[in-house]
Amino acid sequence: MGPMDSAELLKARELLRNGDVVAIPTETVYGLAASIDSNSGLKKIFALKERPYFDPLIVHVGSIKDAQLVTKDWPPVADFLARWFWPGPLTLVLPKADHIDPIITSGLDTVAVRFPSHPLALEIIRLADSPLAAPSANKFGRTSPSKASHVRAEFPDVLVIDGGECEVGLESTVIDFQIAKEKSIVRILRPGGVTKEMLSEALTRWSGPTEVVAAESSASPGHVKHHYMPPIPLAIVDDDFDAGTVKKIAKDLALPLFQKVSELSLPTDAVQAARLIYSEMRRLAEQGADLLVVRKTKEREGGLWTAIWDRLSRAASWDSDNGNRLGD
Repeated sequence: MGPMDSAELLKARELLRNGDVVAIPTETVYGLAASIDSNSGLKKIFALKERPYFDPLIVHVGSIKDAQLVTKDWPPVADFLARWFWPGPLTLVLPKADHIDPIITSGLDTVAVRFPSHPLALEIIRLADSPLAAPSANKFGRTSPSKASHVRAEFPDVLVIDGGECEVGLESTVIDFQIAKEKSIVRILRPGGVTKEMLSEALTRWSGPTEVVAAESSASPGHVKHHYMPPIPLAIVDDDFDAGTVKKIAKDLALPLFQKVSELSLPTDAVQAARLIYSEMRRLAEQGADLLVVRKTKEREGGLWTAIWDRLSRAASWDSDNGNRLGD
């Protein structure tokens, strides 16, 4: 990728302003972007991804002011967390402004909004002269892309702006708010690069009483049970897994016995593990594996590991606790 004013960036501006889509880098994963003002571009996102319309999109903005323009309500605790963590991998779910296309919000009265930190993402938002709706640039339910090559393999006809390997490598943390006089509750709808511990630490500097809790909600993108799945089965196994376990996995999934089993071995450092998880899933599948296994480890818990295990759990076809997860 050349300088900021390169021909590719100008082409991206032209496509976005004319109702088309462009794949853009962010610090989390690559996104398939369209202007929030282009209904045709938004529909093309869903068509290309084969994404169901019940899964809302995240609006990416270039400033806190622009975030306020796409929302109807901007509570003080949301403003505090936005100023603390933005630009960065935190998405706020808030009441939507009236002009926001309901295709973005899946018909809900809330909108998910984020201010990314990747300089190319911010430059493209500026050039488009519009916030961009940008879910991950992969087919729905499949492994998210952390490199430009991942996107090109799945969408060869889409312009991909290459911003290098994603720094975080996992989708953003999604939160919403329940505001009451006695306490503001911050709900984590999807764990990500901003951890529960980081949110709690920041809120010790907030003037009012708050609580951070985990929750599930259809208002969050990526809330479906089976998501982020590699092209071959992924099994979560115990430390004592052996050939007998492999036979059981094949039987439970009603598949022929696997010929090449590869282990998804992640670094002990959570930041490095998050950055590698999706690219390693792709690499091992491309090298001919027909089953991926990842071992449960008690020491890898809390912090960013919460988000990593959330993705692994949603990506898994089988785990040692529940057997065939596709049947749940």
